[in-house]
Amino acid sequence: MTNFIKSNFNLDDRDTVSIIDELPLWSAPFGLKLLDTIKLRPNITALDIGFGLGFPLLEVAQRLGNSSKVYGIDPWKAAIVRTQTKINILGLTNVELIEGVAENIPLPDNSIDLIVSNNGINNVQDLEKVMNECKRVAKQSAQFVATVNLDETMIEFYNELEKVLVEEGLNENVIKLKKHIYEKRKPVEEMLNAFEKNEFKIINVDRDSFKYRYLNATAMFNHSFIRLAFMDSWIDLVPANKVNKIFTQVENRLNIKAQNDGEMTLTVPFVLIDAKKS
Repeated sequence: MTNFIKSNFNLDDRDTVSIIDELPLWSAPFGLKLLDTIKLRPNITALDIGFGLGFPLLEVAQRLGNSSKVYGIDPWKAAIVRTQTKINILGLTNVELIEGVAENIPLPDNSIDLIVSNNGINNVQDLEKVMNECKRVAKQSAQFVATVNLDETMIEFYNELEKVLVEEGLNENVIKLKKHIYEKRKPVEEMLNAFEKNEFKIINVDRDSFKYRYLNATAMFNHSFIRLAFMDSWIDLVPANKVNKIFTQVENRLNIKAQNDGEMTLTVPFVLIDAKKS
């Protein structure tokens, strides 16, 4: 009962120090709204779909406490290893990680009281299969809370890229760009239909947005998170022999706009869906 009175954290330990500042800026705005929405109850079983590097999985587990069990499923092996390190250092005993995809959740039917997904279900390969699996594992009246970023995410960049592609006569690549956006960021109504089709009644839909602000496009393109999470997929939208030319044009256009506006902004609109299995 009083294990918390004596801390055993070693602040000179490299691994311990490495996890203290562990919340990605990208995940935080979505996840904080998710954490404010989930119902905290004792003795429940929860599932985080696409837990990545452990947020909000480990936060949910700690807020629920040891009377509850929290599973996380993700196919990213390196992230699983990283998250397990956090679990070990934090001494969490109510978390279990599953290496796998949400299209095939290795948990029993009617076993889950709470499903969360922080900007995860919009990145799965087959949304219908995932939602069907969620329906299978969810108990009657289970809560399902998901955040997803919307199709106008970073529209400031995509608009300029589309204009350059059109001017270059690359209409097939414009189609590819629109397909890329659709596959990653389904329209809200389509997401809501997927919930309702799989017996999850929509309780609330909360729209919000946040912004990434940069001095200019040069700073934006060189930002570590943009290079880590977005750049490769953006480059794939452009013919290989025209990457430098097209991205130079996009950078120059956005830099001019940033100079006129005083900064460059990328807008990230998103929605939180709170649902209940009916």
